[in-house]
Amino acid sequence: MLKKIYTQFPGGKHKVLTLSYDDGKVPDRKLVSILNEHGIKCTFNVNSGLEKLSFKESYEERIPMSEYARLYAGHEIATHTVTHPTIARSPKEQMVLQFIEDRRALEELLKVPVRGNAYPNGSFSDEVVEAARASGIAYARTIKATKGYDLPTDYLRWNPTCHHSDPDFEKIYTDFLDLHKTQYLYLLYVWGHSYEFERDGNWEIIEKFAKKVGGKDDIWYATNIEIVDYLEAANRVQVAVDGSFAYNPNACSIFFQVENDTVELLPGRITEL
Repeated sequence: MLKKIYTQFPGGKHKVLTLSYDDGKVPDRKLVSILNEHGIKCTFNVNSGLEKLSFKESYEERIPMSEYARLYAGHEIATHTVTHPTIARSPKEQMVLQFIEDRRALEELLKVPVRGNAYPNGSFSDEVVEAARASGIAYARTIKATKGYDLPTDYLRWNPTCHHSDPDFEKIYTDFLDLHKTQYLYLLYVWGHSYEFERDGNWEIIEKFAKKVGGKDDIWYATNIEIVDYLEAANRVQVAVDGSFAYNPNACSIFFQVENDTVELLPGRITEL
């Protein structure tokens, strides 16, 4: 009889939460503090060419790049292009430069690969996607809300679940907490700009959210790139035709649900299922 074998998230979990916040402005400091308090991870999308940009309101000030490594420790820093153009209107050469030069500047600063992106102004096209791919970008977030919990089918056209200002935001994350069918993998992906909380005077939205969703045993709290890397690694696992064993060629553990049990596939080993 064939076994039911399903991919799980790390630790045998079936739900993942990730956040994505753009522009690297000073309210990120408060947002990071709130998320850290509740063990929630976020991807912060920044523009390496706008650090000295003038501003009118205090919440529009950009965080000095010298602060990035310390402030965003434990989270992910991703590209948002160098100067935040509506990039689908740019010449192809500029598309590539906006991605690759942002990567170069951030990697020079952080000394880690920078492989993610959020399209500035939500602007993208097939040409922009190809420019991102050619620039070594592994995934790129759009601003089109799905209001669902499905995994992305195209990492370079990754639609989030919702913006934090969505009128249904509380219902969306409360429903996510109630999801219990372990034969599915569920993703809640929230995006926004931290300065919006300051501008709109509604920090309580993210504070309530973080308190409600943080610290759950059945949720994996991950950055965008951690999700991409783990799922791609899981797809490299080699399973015997009869489902009796699997070989994990990766350098990290992969978790499977085999019937009703969780099995950890240790890196570089064959594991009986």
